[in-house]
Amino acid sequence: MASDNTKEVLTDLSPALKLYKDGTVERLFDSPHVPPSPDDPATGVASKDLNISPVVQARLYLPKLTEPNQKLPVLVYYHGGGFCLESAFSFLDQRYINILAAEANALIVSVEYRLAPEHPLPIAYEDSWTALQWVASHVTENPGIEKEPWLTEHGDFSKIYIGGDSAGGNIVHNILLRAGAELLPGDVKILGGFLSHPYFWGSKPIGSETKEEIEQSLQYKIWLFVYPSVPGGIDNAMINPFVEDAPSLSRLGCSRLLVCLAEKDPLISRGILYVETVKKSGWNGEVEMVEVEGEDHCFHIFNPETEKAKDLIKRLASFISH
Repeated sequence: MASDNTKEVLTDLSPALKLYKDGTVERLFDSPHVPPSPDDPATGVASKDLNISPVVQARLYLPKLTEPNQKLPVLVYYHGGGFCLESAFSFLDQRYINILAAEANALIVSVEYRLAPEHPLPIAYEDSWTALQWVASHVTENPGIEKEPWLTEHGDFSKIYIGGDSAGGNIVHNILLRAGAELLPGDVKILGGFLSHPYFWGSKPIGSETKEEIEQSLQYKIWLFVYPSVPGGIDNAMINPFVEDAPSLSRLGCSRLLVCLAEKDPLISRGILYVETVKKSGWNGEVEMVEVEGEDHCFHIFNPETEKAKDLIKRLASFISH
């Protein structure tokens, strides 16, 4: 919506978002919604939208098939945006996921979880789990589930991946912990997860951070804004997996993990610590880390045509199609 100077601002999270006292939300950083495409001109990927539940939607992507009954890896993808911006239906995500689906030759379910502040956390986590359960339910005989033909005909349920960028990377971490503790329908297992520029934060400085920088940062303010009732504030284990009472990362419910970081991203120190903590935890899977020099947060989504963006997307694609 357009800015209205006569309204009183309750919370100013510029350059991301403003919340006004009358309850309206102005999203200052948001790419426009675009429709799905039966045949993307750049990649040949088909996409369509559907309802997973009364409150959760998704955009599905199917790359060009080389044979009628071809089975493909399935990626459940969670977009970024600090839990309060962007969409599975946005231009940036549509462009990015089209490229990734074509490069990985994978069927992708991009989840439209509900956003704060209208729907504060933990709603996005619950919506994200609902979407994963729905995908897994396609291997069961449950007559109460309306099956999606693309998944039943082309999904390889021995190759289920989850992935996300920024806040989506945070969601992946929390979903993997839940998958390590709870069974999915049909006892489906997550083969791998990628966390790209994951959104982790906390009150204790890491690397070159200072206490003042941490508390004045947008990362700090956004977390408390999107999850106002959060126990422990910025040191809740869902945003800070390094606190003493956080669940052990040995419980991550997958066997392969890829963490992608960017040199100029303020989140990089915590991403490196995450990989180190996974390695020390006793988790019995394979973890890899990719660090891209000279780049900033989610650079590959904002401009996927640069050489470094193409290389990173190829790396993500090879992880999924492995």
